[in-house]
Amino acid sequence: MRLVIARCSVDYDGRLSAHLPLAPRLIMVKADGCVAIHADGGAYKPLNWMNAPNRLVEEEGRWVVTNPKGETLTITLEEVLHDSAHELGLDPGLQKDGVEAHLQELLAADPNTIADGLVLVRREFPTDIGPVDLLCRDGDGRAIAVEVKRRGDIDGVEQLARYLERLERDPTLRPVRGIFVAQQIKPQAKVLAADRGIDCVEVDYDELRGIESNVLKLF
Repeated sequence: MRLVIARCSVDYDGRLSAHLPLAPRLIMVKADGCVAIHADGGAYKPLNWMNAPNRLVEEEGRWVVTNPKGETLTITLEEVLHDSAHELGLDPGLQKDGVEAHLQELLAADPNTIADGLVLVRREFPTDIGPVDLLCRDGDGRAIAVEVKRRGDIDGVEQLARYLERLERDPTLRPVRGIFVAQQIKPQAKVLAADRGIDCVEVDYDELRGIESNVLKLF
């Protein structure tokens, strides 16, 4: 990972136009090509970013990041305060909590609870950036990548989008469709998923366990 702290301005040109005026910022360039610009605040979310795959061209005082869709991110550097690169190695991935792990098990046992006709190929299907939760095939034999979360947020959609980009490189799998599954999916995540061409499915954990929610039984 490359970390650059610089006084810079940023211009995005694509589905819309956006401008970040001159200010000190952190620029992250990940090994997969993802570029993200952060401020000293605003929690984890970058001010602007470009998901991999990208082409980064470094010019004198300017970086131009371009993706296959023709979107561009232009970073104009007035002053570079820090520039370093670090080898992070292979990440083992996020360890799921008990509910999320069990939810994945239940869905793997019966993928039809996600969509009719799904057949499980493998759980924890490997990619070079981490494993996708479930790889399935639909009734037409098309590959389906399923990411399972307890709570569906934007981060989960972005994670699945990165997996899909990697899986699309495999000629034995492409085209690959994505399905984002959670007990509850936030409206913002649904909007982003639709923009990425990813389907969203909300599931009831208790019903998957064979329990009718909110109903008491004496037998």
